[in-house]
Amino acid sequence: MTDNKQNREPILELKNLKKSFGENHVLNGFNLRLYEGENLVVMGKSGSGKSVMIKCLVGLMQADQGSIRIKSHDITVLGQTELDILRTQIGFLFQGSALYDSMTVRENLEFPLRRHKAKLHITESNETLVMEALENVGLTNAIDLMPAELSGGMKRRVALARALILKPKIILYDEPTTGLDPITSKEIINLMRTVQQKYNTSSLIITHDVDCARVIANRIILLVDGINYKEGSFEDLMGSEDPKVKAFFKT
Repeated sequence: MTDNKQNREPILELKNLKKSFGENHVLNGFNLRLYEGENLVVMGKSGSGKSVMIKCLVGLMQADQGSIRIKSHDITVLGQTELDILRTQIGFLFQGSALYDSMTVRENLEFPLRRHKAKLHITESNETLVMEALENVGLTNAIDLMPAELSGGMKRRVALARALILKPKIILYDEPTTGLDPITSKEIINLMRTVQQKYNTSSLIITHDVDCARVIANRIILLVDGINYKEGSFEDLMGSEDPKVKAFFKT
C-alpha cells in the first residue's frame, strides 16, 4: 500500500513502548502506527514480545513507559470505566479462540451484547445481530452447537463472529492461523480479508505465519530485540539482504 500515510492520523499508535520483567527487557521502545482500513502485520519470533505488546495495547498489562493512543485517546491515563468503553470499539480474536465451553455458539455471541449493547445504543435485536455475525463467517447452521462439537476452524470462525458482533472499527488478531491445517488456515485468511473489505476495519495481526503475512498484509513490522526493527511491504522485506530480516522468510 503506497498512499501518503504521513498526512493521515493513525487510528492506533504506540510510541516508545517499554516493558521489562526484571532484567528481561521485552519491549525497548517499540513504535507502531495503524491507519484506517489497513491490515498491519507484526511478526516476531517466539518470546520476542508480540503477546506482551498486544496485552499492553488492550490494557491487560501496564507498560513501563510510552504511550498507547486509540482513536486519539491515550489508554495509559484512562480510568477503568473509560477504558471499558473504549474496548467495546475493538474486536479481539484470541489465540486458541477462547470460547466459553459451557455456552452454545449463540450464547457465546450474545455474551458481549448483554454487557455492552445498551451503552453502545445498538437497536437491533440480539437474534438479528447473532445471525448477521454468523452469516459473515458462514456458520449459521452452528448456532446451537457447543464448542466441543466444533472443529478448530469452526471455533476460529465463531471467535471471529464474536469479535465482529459489536461492529468495531479495529480488530486485533493474535496468531489467527496457529494450530490450523493449511487448508483451514487459508480459509481463515480469506475470511479476514473479506471482513476488512466489507466493514473497512483496521486490523492488527500478530503472526509468525509467513503465508498469512503474504496474503493479508498491507504493511509488515518486524519485532526484533524489542523494537520495530524493520517495516515495509511483504515484497520489500522478502527482498532484504539483512540477515535478521531474511531469517523470517526462510523456506
